[in-house]
Amino acid sequence: MKGEGMETENLLEIRHMRKSFEGLGVLRDISLTVRRGEVVSVIGPSGSGKSTMLRCATLLERMDGGSLSYLGQAVCRMEEGERGDSVYVSKSELRRFHRYFGLVFQNFNLFPHYSVLKNITDAPVRTAGAAKEDAEKTARELLARLGLADKADAYPCQLSGGQQQRVSIARALALKPEILFFDEPTSALDPELTGEVLKVIRQLAKEHMTMIIVTHEMNFAREVSDRILFMEDGLIQEEGTPEELFHSSKERVQEFIGKLAAS
Repeated sequence: MKGEGMETENLLEIRHMRKSFEGLGVLRDISLTVRRGEVVSVIGPSGSGKSTMLRCATLLERMDGGSLSYLGQAVCRMEEGERGDSVYVSKSELRRFHRYFGLVFQNFNLFPHYSVLKNITDAPVRTAGAAKEDAEKTARELLARLGLADKADAYPCQLSGGQQQRVSIARALALKPEILFFDEPTSALDPELTGEVLKVIRQLAKEHMTMIIVTHEMNFAREVSDRILFMEDGLIQEEGTPEELFHSSKERVQEFIGKLAAS
């Protein structure tokens, strides 16, 4: 979070990312570099491609064109030629990239039939090979850190939306990712519950967790971000520091920020 003296290693590099659905170009040409310890917020109207960019970066969707790499290691390369189609590494190689990132969804995506503790420990035990005792120790430490120490044995249906979202953040952190992606983490919450989730993200930013946050909370983005990207029509239309974006000379950016900041 606006930290100085941090490492400048590039964790994520996206070059000329393209993605279409049924012939509709949702992402037309996205290039982005994120350095270690950096917090990048992504804003823009619905349908601008923000969530699709996150889904491509976290391998939930395959890019049609462009390249993607984590820590300088290619997930997919851009094929030479006019189209620049994406060529992915093998399935077995793809698996190792999942340990680099965590994704927090807007609708929590917790397993309803698992306890809070099992929701957090399931992936470390099953996919990362962690010992159950170690995974549970880490999970309980995370729950305590997020103010949920007494909820380990509860089930998602017994929690508020804000508590569920904090559990989903704990689940993402349990795999010790290099970078965390948030896809509108407060959009499914009442305003009263939004604050408790934003407080957690603020704390992660203070600890220099690398994050990309798709959000409509303008004042929060201004406070927590090193950079803000404004997306529209499948393109990054403008990017810069919070001050640069909030004082943009582009009328469309000002109009968008003004509407949300006032709401």
